[in-house]
Amino acid sequence: MTTNADDPATSIRAYPDGPILVRGDFELLDEQGQAITTNRRTIALCRCGRSALAPLCDGTHSVLQSGRGA
Repeated sequence: MTTNADDPATSIRAYPDGPILVRGDFELLDEQGQAITTNRRTIALCRCGRSALAPLCDGTHSVLQSGRGA
């Protein structure tokens, strides 16, 4: 992948007890290989498995960690 200041490289960062952030140029596919439209250059992928927006993160993990969730 060639990058420049207008098109930065894709980066993936996992946060402890949080989501996986994907930044840059990427394509997100479902289990059948169909594209999932995000319309963003940065997305958060759920790791806790409880997001109502799966595979995207909706912040549910932070509610669970604070003891307010189920």
